[in-house]
Amino acid sequence: MPAAPGALLFILASLAAAAFIAFAATPLAARFAQRVGAVDRPAAHRWSHRPIPRSGGLAIGTAFVLAGSAAVAVNEVTGVVPRLSVAPSMLLALFGGVAVAALLGFLDDRFELPATRQFVGQVGLGLVAVLGGLSIGAANNPFGAGQVVFEQPFAAAFAVLWIMGLINSINFVDGLDGLSAGIALIASMTLGLISLTTTINQPFVALLCAVLAGSLLGFLPWNFHPARIYIGTTGVWVVGYALGVLAILGTAKIVVALLVLGVPVIDTFWIIVRRLRQRRSPFSSDRTHLHHRLLDLGLTHRAAVLLVYAICAVLALLGLVLTGTDQFYAFLGILLAGGVLLQLAGGYAERAQEALAPETYEDETAAEG
Repeated sequence: MPAAPGALLFILASLAAAAFIAFAATPLAARFAQRVGAVDRPAAHRWSHRPIPRSGGLAIGTAFVLAGSAAVAVNEVTGVVPRLSVAPSMLLALFGGVAVAALLGFLDDRFELPATRQFVGQVGLGLVAVLGGLSIGAANNPFGAGQVVFEQPFAAAFAVLWIMGLINSINFVDGLDGLSAGIALIASMTLGLISLTTTINQPFVALLCAVLAGSLLGFLPWNFHPARIYIGTTGVWVVGYALGVLAILGTAKIVVALLVLGVPVIDTFWIIVRRLRQRRSPFSSDRTHLHHRLLDLGLTHRAAVLLVYAICAVLALLGLVLTGTDQFYAFLGILLAGGVLLQLAGGYAERAQEALAPETYEDETAAEG
């Protein structure tokens, strides 16, 4: 890795600072949510049977903005980590967009905004990134050497759709304690490591990824099963937006992010396909996600989460090892295999449910909370 030892130490110190801020801020965010009524009530598709604060994203966003801004300010003075092609407007879009995402997400956590307003808010977040100079102008050619170049306005529209897609993918997988935060932690660490490789050589992007990883790391002990606080829509929007921007910041790493986030992306894709085939809204709630299938197959809450973590770690390793078109073909293969496995798991789970008396199945489901 080309980064100097001083740069690596600064990156690790920034990660630790973000983790400390997030860990300390999470109980404060929980108390604030309880005071204003941003609390998750038990529901059929939820596993907790007691009210839980939905403000974890406030702690993550606060830690990311504070630690990230401080790291950037110190780095501007010391120059320990080369900033290279990351313009100030892009940094403003990153930190400012995270703050806007936290605000909009918390409004949903408190007032449960309708889907149309959430859609408008997500489009607005994508436009914040575009106004900061971020767009997807090129991507590796999946069918040969070189890159495919996207002209404006398609490059900007692609960036908006990318950010919206990541936000919704994180949202769809946010069904078990610690699941979405852990997946995002693995993704941010992987993007950071890839940014340090000689092929990418973007240590400043690695610094920003480390700050996001630290923010998630400090929050996760409060969110792991049994959760004392949920990440909420606030956290989903903050994490989805930050990951989306970091994946396209400087040198685009779109396919790498698709690989690392393969579980939520693939789960989201096949869930939407299934619901559309059933003539249902793709945003309706049910128990057909991968994590639901794993629980129906008999895994405990923690075992299901750890298994998904392991799958994400393997995909992250593929993202680090593979290059170019190999990453794209690996993602396509995993997309198809994931659809088959979800179908098989669904069949086994349904047969297992049929073998149980209805009252027994309800008792076991309640026990998972």
